[in-house]
Amino acid sequence: MSVARCKLRDDAYLAPYWQTIHGRAEKARAMERRLTAGGSNLADFASAHEYYGLHREGAGWVFREWAPNASAITLVGDFSAWKKTPAHALTRINAKGDWELKLPAKAMRHAQLYRLLVEWPGGSGDRIPAYARRVVQDDKTKIFNAQVWEPEHGYQWKLPAFKRGFDVPFIYEAHVGMAQEREGVGSYAEFERNVLPRVVDAGYNTLQLMAVMEHPYYGSFGYHVSSFFAASSRFGAPEELKSLVDAAHAAGLAVIMDMVHSHAVLNEVEGLSRFDGTPYLYFHDGPRGEHVAWNSRCFDYGKPEVLHFLLSNCRYWLDDYHFDGFRFDGITSMLYHDHGLGTNYSSYDNYFNAGVDEDAVVYLTLANRLIHQIRPDAMSVAEDVSGMPGLGAPVEDDGIGFDFRMAMGVPDYWFHLVKKVSDEKWNTDSTWHELTNRRGEERTISYVECHDQAIVGDKTLIFWLADAHMYWNMDAHKDNLEVSRAIALHKMIRLATAAAADSGYLNFMGNEFGHPEWIDFPREGNGWSYKFARRLWSLRDDPQLKFHFLADFDREMLRAVRGGGLLDKESPRLVHSHCDDQVLAFERGGLLFLFNFSPTRSVSDYMISAAPGEYQLVMDSDETRFGGYGRIAAEQRFCTSQSNGRLGIKVYLPCRVAMVLKKV
Repeated sequence: MSVARCKLRDDAYLAPYWQTIHGRAEKARAMERRLTAGGSNLADFASAHEYYGLHREGAGWVFREWAPNASAITLVGDFSAWKKTPAHALTRINAKGDWELKLPAKAMRHAQLYRLLVEWPGGSGDRIPAYARRVVQDDKTKIFNAQVWEPEHGYQWKLPAFKRGFDVPFIYEAHVGMAQEREGVGSYAEFERNVLPRVVDAGYNTLQLMAVMEHPYYGSFGYHVSSFFAASSRFGAPEELKSLVDAAHAAGLAVIMDMVHSHAVLNEVEGLSRFDGTPYLYFHDGPRGEHVAWNSRCFDYGKPEVLHFLLSNCRYWLDDYHFDGFRFDGITSMLYHDHGLGTNYSSYDNYFNAGVDEDAVVYLTLANRLIHQIRPDAMSVAEDVSGMPGLGAPVEDDGIGFDFRMAMGVPDYWFHLVKKVSDEKWNTDSTWHELTNRRGEERTISYVECHDQAIVGDKTLIFWLADAHMYWNMDAHKDNLEVSRAIALHKMIRLATAAAADSGYLNFMGNEFGHPEWIDFPREGNGWSYKFARRLWSLRDDPQLKFHFLADFDREMLRAVRGGGLLDKESPRLVHSHCDDQVLAFERGGLLFLFNFSPTRSVSDYMISAAPGEYQLVMDSDETRFGGYGRIAAEQRFCTSQSNGRLGIKVYLPCRVAMVLKKV
C-alpha cells in the first residue's frame, strides 16, 4: 500500500498565501502558452539543440548561433588554420539575432576542432558555441575547443526503451572522475567496468552521476558548467557515457544526472558569459546577474530565449543520453533573489514575499512539466534547503512539480549531533522528529551524508566519529574504543535514516564502507595532487580491515528496507521513545526497529509495545559479521505479553545497538 499524499491545499497555514501560490501557477501556464504559441506542446518547443549548433543538413553542414549584439561571427578551426576567412563567416538571418553558416560536407570532418570568433561594437572575442555537443581540452595548452563529433559508427543502444520499474529510489551518488583507485581522472569505461558492478551488488537501484556537463575547472565538482550540451570529455567519449547508461539499465538501475541550471561558469571563452559582448544575453544584467558567493553568473529565467536554452537542455539529456531524470542542484539559490544566503526560513512569509524570484519558479514548473511530458517515468529531484512549500507538489495542484526533494535537514541533524552534542545527551524525541519531519504533499529522499559532507573543509561521518584513529586502528582483529564507537554509530545512524525515510534513500560513493578522509581535487594548494580525489576500494575489499563490516551492513540494511518494499508502505509509526534511556523504537511494514543510543547502558527485559503475536530477530548491528561484539543471540523469537497494562515484547538491547524484528 503506497503512502497517501495530502494536497497542497490541505496545509491550513498556507491559506493566507493561496492567491500567491495560484498566481505563480497561472504565470507558469501563461508562459507555456507564450512559448508554444498555442500551436505545439512544450516538448516540441524544447528543441533548440536541433536548430542551433553544428548539424548535418542534406549533403553538407549547417551551423547556427543566437547572438543579437554581434556585428560579425566567423567559424574558425584547424580546417581554416585558425584564421578568419570569408568562407567561414556566418550571416545574420533575422531580427532576433540568429546567425547561420552552410558548408559543403568536405569542409569539416570528424574530430576537427573549432570555435567562434565573435565581434561586437567595440570589441571581439573567441567563444565556444553555446550548443556545442563535444568540447575537449588540449593536454598541453589547456585550451578548450569545440570538436566535430561524427564517428563512423554511432552508439547502438542495447536497451533503447528502458523504463524505471520501481517507485522508490535507492540512490548511489557518484563522480566518474574520482571513482577509480589510481591517482588520476577516471573514465566512463572504467566506471562501467569496475564500479557499476559494486553499485549493483550493494543493492542500490538508481545511479546519480555528478559532473556530467562540461566544466573547465575539475575541482568545481562539476558545478561551474561551461558547455551545457557537452558531456565532459575528460571522462571519455560520448559513446562511452552512453554505454555506461546502457549497462546500468541492463542491470535494472535507473540513471539520473546532476542538472546545474542554478548558475553558470564566469569564464567568457569557454562559457556563456558576455557571449555576444553583452553581460545580459543569458544572464541578468548588473549585480543580479552575478552570484558573488559562487563566483558565477545567474540566468535570467524570465527571458524566453533562456527558457528555450534550458528546457531544450533538459530534453537533450533525456533523448540523446537516455538519462532517467535529474537532481536539480542549487534550487534555493534559484528561488530567492538573495540566493538563500543567511536567511532563516522560520516563517511562511519568507516563501511568498518579494524576495522570491517568481521567474525561477516558473522555469522549474515548466521544466518538470516538460520532463514528465517526454518521459512519464523520469524522476526529478530538488535540492532545496529552504523548505519552499509546493516544491514537490504536482503541477496540476499548483505545485512546482518535483517528484522528490532532498531531506537536507536530516544530515544537518546528524552532523550537529556528532560535532556538538555529547553521546549521553542524544535525544530520541528530537531524532524521531528530524527523521520524520516532512510536508505531507511531498515525497522526500533521506540521507546521512552526500558529497557535500565529504569535500575538503568538512569531514565524512566516520571521520568525525573516529578521526585519526582510522589511520591506525581499522585492523579487523584490533579492538579500539574510538573506532568501535564510530562503527556502531555509523551503522545505527544509517539504519534509522533509511528505515524512517519517506520515499527514497541516498548514499555517496564510498561512504557506505566508511571511506576515510575528505575529497580534495587537484589544486595549487595541494600540488595538483589526485591523492584525495579517488576512492580506495581496496580498503573495502580487504578482509583484514574493518571497512568491509560497514559495507556488508549497508547491503543487508538495504536488503531489509528495499527488499521488503518498506518505503512503498505506510509511514513509520513511533512505538517508543525514552530520552533518559536513549531508546527509540518504530514500526513499519511489519518490521520493528529498535535503537539503543546510550553509550554505556544496556537494558534487559526492556518492554517495547507491540501488536500481539510473535517476532523474530532479522538482523542486528552488533553481529560479528558487521564488526560488532555478538551480544545478541541470532534468530531468537519474542512473544508478546502483558506487563503493567501494556502489551509488548521484552528484549535485551545492548548499548549502541540496533535490532530489526519481523512479525512471524
